Amino acid sequence: MWRRVASVSHLFSHSKSTKFNQGASTFKIWETFTSESEIPTPSKGSPFITFVLGGPGSGKGTQCAKIVEAFGFTHVSAGDLLRREIASGSAYGSVILSTIREGKIVPSQVTVELIQKEMESNDNYKFLIDGFPRSEENRKAFEQTIGAEPDVVLFFDCPEQEMVKRVLNRNQGRVDDNIDTIKKRLEIFDELNWPVINYYSQRGKLHKINAVGTVDEIFEKVRPIFAPLSTNFYMK
Repeated sequence: MWRRVASVSHLFSHSKSTKFNQGASTFKIWETFTSESEIPTPSKGSPFITFVLGGPGSGKGTQCAKIVEAFGFTHVSAGDLLRREIASGSAYGSVILSTIREGKIVPSQVTVELIQKEMESNDNYKFLIDGFPRSEENRKAFEQTIGAEPDVVLFFDCPEQEMVKRVLNRNQGRVDDNIDTIKKRLEIFDELNWPVINYYSQRGKLHKINAVGTVDEIFEKVRPIFAPLSTNFYMK
């Protein structure tokens, strides 16, 4: 079981802010890896982390399920963790619920703590962190707490009209699956998520995926990114 993550409350109260080199203003977005050497080599004892970004309805969760099946990752959905917390009736639940209904981002400390607990409870070393970070504050909180950057960042790029249609058609009973909340979420995504995307683009970690097409067609764009990884690495 992986236990290298420190306590969130301790780090938030005692650690100093980490300064990140923002780099040049020219952004480089990677569509796929061009050789096996471009994917980091996992080392036993430390997690191999992939952030999965994209607007609501971009197909992140569906593609994560395909990646899990093909490459043996553990899927950690920030949205599912928050909804599970709401259902549990915990102290965080009501705060999370009202925040989501308003289309706003849940405080970083809350989401990072939930992700941390999920990772600590799992004996896998390969994680897909789905739907997080959604802001620069999220990103810094995660990296300060975990003590590492992600190895890979996927960005599912999908037209707004297509995302709205998908969310309205999925009928999963989520509190945020209505037209008004969707529009708010898309506005917030445009405002807050692009700095995160650009940051990881500068660091050569970002892989932009055209998220239009069938599930299988989109996955064929994802597959080459993880192909260098053996499915035998750090399986449960």
